[in-house]
Amino acid sequence: MGSCNIDETKVPVIDFEDFPVQSQKLIEACEEWGCARIVNCHSILPASLMSEMKQVVRSLFDLPQEIKERNKHILPISGYAPLNVINPFYESMGMYDMSSPQDVETFCSQLDASPSQRDIMIKYTKAAHEVIMEIGRKFGEGLSLTKGDVFEGWASQLRIIKYHFRPENMGSTGLATHTDAAVLTLLHDDDCVGGLQVITKSGELVAVDPLPGSVLLIIGDAAVIWSNGKFHNAKHRVICKDTDAADRFTIASFLLGPKEAAIEAPPELLGPDRKRLYVPATFHELRKIRVHNNLHNGEVLDLVRAKP
Repeated sequence: MGSCNIDETKVPVIDFEDFPVQSQKLIEACEEWGCARIVNCHSILPASLMSEMKQVVRSLFDLPQEIKERNKHILPISGYAPLNVINPFYESMGMYDMSSPQDVETFCSQLDASPSQRDIMIKYTKAAHEVIMEIGRKFGEGLSLTKGDVFEGWASQLRIIKYHFRPENMGSTGLATHTDAAVLTLLHDDDCVGGLQVITKSGELVAVDPLPGSVLLIIGDAAVIWSNGKFHNAKHRVICKDTDAADRFTIASFLLGPKEAAIEAPPELLGPDRKRLYVPATFHELRKIRVHNNLHNGEVLDLVRAKP
């Protein structure tokens, strides 16, 4: 896809302070784009906290290798992922459920976080999870669902990511084209270093440039099941795009799904003329199918499609 032209069209922008006016715009963005730029969510996730968390992330990646390797995997690719032959520019760390105080504490302890770093991470994970919960409430409003807190009790995985970009890497792939397995991703992007590209339904590449103080919502495979096919799972990738390339730091919060129950469409999205399109499945089942079959671009949905 490296030879494709890049469309500079901007992805939809959703103002978090302009609801319910923006309700339909949010749903349309999820249906047509599978992503949206969210602005003005600072009443939940303050800009100062976002900046502080970025500084913590930078310092954690400066830790000695043996300390970073303490960040063990609970799910596949939930712990420390070092640079390797397949992903020579991509390094990441994470925790399984940032809504769990115990998981946050374990992550901090693994990496010998200072009291100040712990305080920032506790505040950030709580706030980012609440933004995700609020997105769920806004989905509920836009889709006329009876239940208000539609994602209450669902697990949210956190990953912090460093792309080791250098000028000589320009044009190289930092993260190959893929869809996210989760219901949704809340991406706290790098404020200065770009490289994220979204692929539209028609196959066009759209550059998603940094916008400090905002977050990017990306719809994943599991949301297609949950929305009964209404939402679009956005394919995306990261490339080294700048001649003055520098390290790129991002924070991704993934809403995985219920901790025990299956992901399935709410009753309001089903009916005589709207049959269930996908077999209910837990996130862990979907993830297992995806990993076992090496499916990274939404193909897993074909394997859980309901029979007519």
